[in-house]
Amino acid sequence: MAQPQLSPKVRELIQKARIVSFETWKETHPTEAIQCFQTADDERRYLTDEDLQQIQQLAPATATLMHVGQMLRDRVSEIVDEARSQVLDAFPAITQPGGGLYPAERASACWRDFWHFLRCITYGIAGQHSHYTSPEGLHYMQLLYQELQVPLDAMVVGLEGIKTASLKRVDPTQQEALAPYFDHLIQQLKQFR
Repeated sequence: MAQPQLSPKVRELIQKARIVSFETWKETHPTEAIQCFQTADDERRYLTDEDLQQIQQLAPATATLMHVGQMLRDRVSEIVDEARSQVLDAFPAITQPGGGLYPAERASACWRDFWHFLRCITYGIAGQHSHYTSPEGLHYMQLLYQELQVPLDAMVVGLEGIKTASLKRVDPTQQEALAPYFDHLIQQLKQFR
């Protein structure tokens, strides 16, 4: 099946819709550590074990939650699967004709966004910055979601599902400390409505 062609406007918005900003991290991280995060974000990938090790060496004071970012990265597929199930339970017709995630390519793009949401959250956790988002990047993401008519209610449910699925995988004593990293992005997405 051929992929639908994206308009030039949509392609431009995709390039500008960057969730994370490391601009405010200069007080807590040396330039080399920020560059590790930035490179991973530019490549739209999770931090590797090597990245995490280098960041830990460069900014040991911020390294206490790195193992959590690593564990979430390693379990991203099952976390996204659980979030997807929550969306499908809450909106059973969403992937059917007339639903907000129909045809299948739209649903696939949504699940891929969940993968990226968790990726961005893991950067915040690994860097111990719960306010890790870029206002400008989120503005472009909002415009992109409007242009593509993304079902925002479903995306918020999915992001809340990512939080639930992630937090149940961490030590209960850490859940309260980790919740703000998820809540921050959830609140940003809720403002798109």
